[in-house]
Amino acid sequence: MVSVKKITTQDTYFLRLEVLRKNIDLPHKFDGDFDNDTFHFGVFLNDNIVCIGTFMKSNIKELSGIQYQLRGMASSPEVRGKGYGKLLLTFATNELLKLNIDFLWCNAREVAVKFYEKNQFKILGDRFVNKIGPHYKMYKSIKK
Repeated sequence: MVSVKKITTQDTYFLRLEVLRKNIDLPHKFDGDFDNDTFHFGVFLNDNIVCIGTFMKSNIKELSGIQYQLRGMASSPEVRGKGYGKLLLTFATNELLKLNIDFLWCNAREVAVKFYEKNQFKILGDRFVNKIGPHYKMYKSIKK
């Protein structure tokens, strides 16, 4: 059985470490993880969290309106390509709609750009490289 639920910050740590921070000297905790307007979702397969995402209020100058940033989205390698990331984004988008959010944005790893494009995100600006590797800033409009 598959479901999406709100999870705690601590529930995100395992996949953040295993998928996003493996062999990278960066913290798995994010500034803003415990802010009142930050929330975390997990996709559960039976009782196991197989996909996570953190959503925090954060603005970038390129967009105007109320914005949230998606951070730390990760899927367990065993379930990639099975639609759990899309399920998480759909669930989160519906929650953001209730909050009257205008845009959801993220710093997408280059290897994930196609995934985000399939989920209605658009590239904003040029490719950039940080300690993790090449990224693109991407966004999607939330309002219908």
